[in-house]
Amino acid sequence: MIKYRLKKGHTVVLVFDGWKSGQSREVSSAKGGVNVIFSRLGEKADSVIKRIISAERREWIVISSDREIADHAWASDCVPVLSEVFFKFLESGSASSGLSPSEEEGDDAQPERQRKGNPRKLSKKDKAMNRVLGKL
Repeated sequence: MIKYRLKKGHTVVLVFDGWKSGQSREVSSAKGGVNVIFSRLGEKADSVIKRIISAERREWIVISSDREIADHAWASDCVPVLSEVFFKFLESGSASSGLSPSEEEGDDAQPERQRKGNPRKLSKKDKAMNRVLGKL
């Protein structure tokens, strides 16, 4: 992640669970420009992530495969990217995987439902996803 941050210049924050065996307070450190946060004992990393993206009103790119985190990110005007998509990007060094964002979700994707509007026009979420993948 340090190499990624140096290459892209993005703010990188990694959040880890400390809720089962963490310290009594939240612990954070920085190395190579990457901020690492361990949640405190009894607090899950999900709560810390939600707090961060809610407190700092900016468009975060949230890397997570957790549905609840993704829903909270969309509600906070942030764009969630599946962890698997981000890791494929890191391995290939390119955001163009050849898949649309809905296809990238894999087997867990919900079945297509009939939508109103122009079928050739991307949804707001798909546009945001494409914009973010271009930044990665």
